[in-house]
Amino acid sequence: MTQLVPVLSAHWDEKDSFTIEAYTRHGGYKASQKALTMDPDAVIQMVKDSGLRGRGGAGFPTGMKWGFIPQGDNKDHYLVVNADESEPGTCKDTPLLMANPHVLIEGCIIACHAIRAKHAFIYIRGEVTHVVRRMNQAIEDAYKAGHLGNGVELVLHVGAGAYICGEETALLDSLEGFRGQPRLRPPFPAIAGLYARPTVVNNVESIASVPAIIANGAEWYQSMGTEKSKGTTLYSLSGHVNNPGQFEAPLGITLREILELSGGIRTGHTLKFWTPGGSSTPIFTQDHLDTPLDYEGVSAAGSMLGTKALQIFDETTCVVRAVLRWTEFYKHESCGKCTPCREGTWWLVQILRDLEAGKGTEADLAKLLDLCDNILGRSFCALGDGATSPITSSIKYFRDEYIAHITHGGCPFDPVASTLFVGVGA
Repeated sequence: MTQLVPVLSAHWDEKDSFTIEAYTRHGGYKASQKALTMDPDAVIQMVKDSGLRGRGGAGFPTGMKWGFIPQGDNKDHYLVVNADESEPGTCKDTPLLMANPHVLIEGCIIACHAIRAKHAFIYIRGEVTHVVRRMNQAIEDAYKAGHLGNGVELVLHVGAGAYICGEETALLDSLEGFRGQPRLRPPFPAIAGLYARPTVVNNVESIASVPAIIANGAEWYQSMGTEKSKGTTLYSLSGHVNNPGQFEAPLGITLREILELSGGIRTGHTLKFWTPGGSSTPIFTQDHLDTPLDYEGVSAAGSMLGTKALQIFDETTCVVRAVLRWTEFYKHESCGKCTPCREGTWWLVQILRDLEAGKGTEADLAKLLDLCDNILGRSFCALGDGATSPITSSIKYFRDEYIAHITHGGCPFDPVASTLFVGVGA
């Protein structure tokens, strides 16, 4: 069993963990005080040496991203924190901000010092009103305590609730007051980001991981995780399990181990399929229970670690219906800027609806895959790519179930439509 070392979640069990009093009680803001005495380049180097990789999905080295910011350019630099968490199944940043908002604020102070920025923005979803209130209070308390306002100004920006604004350049457009749509790159945000100035865009968990690295050192952080995926991270376990929730563990832990920690699949049922990184990543089956949940391990097995949103589905779930629901989400959230995504996701939904209702044909499966092939790698941003992932992977592992919908004239899991198809998911 992988040894669990709580870092981000170390004090979540305390009733006042979200307050500045609790945060300082456990050494909060000492890391930022230390960082402010260091040369900014030394801070960047320490983050590089730690091996910290972006926790928003792509896994790009955080310190390397900071190092891309040009210096001596006589321009304002900006830090933008992406708290626009909205992918189905992804729920790690919200509980982090509720339990310990000050670790993000301290991370912002350190990051701003490193990239020579005087302004930081946290872009958060408008729907999570309770988190917005908690963050606003934490920011107010940090200003009163003198941690903010002495070189770093921090603004909490509440978005209108659009999945596309999780894409970093669409987020920047939204921050500037425009419609949230992805930008053509290059130029990249490090050169021309917010207000056409050099900008670093990082995920909440990425920035929140920085204070512990500064406080304990790069070697300490490197001691956890795997060879190329360092540190601990938050795995969000949801679905058909006895005890869903957040599990902080070193990268490289397996789903089998996390299920043991959570009490396993709900009593009397068996695992059918699951997502390793949210609904935009190719699904896995029970054959992948021992896949190391790090960037390299998941990629080698044919998926992506993404946001580490482990959605668990047992044998009672219709995979076609689940994929249809995900695809309806992506179709609804497409910004419409590019044709492959705007038109492609619409057609994916139409075909999946027919298949789920038993009105499709085997030719529709080939058409689905052809549509996915024409969307993948051809859409303006990764939203289109993500929409294809559950479709292609579900057909790969559960083609028999798609065929069952066709031969039975409806969903085999619907007792009104037909009797349960024997062997579904086998």
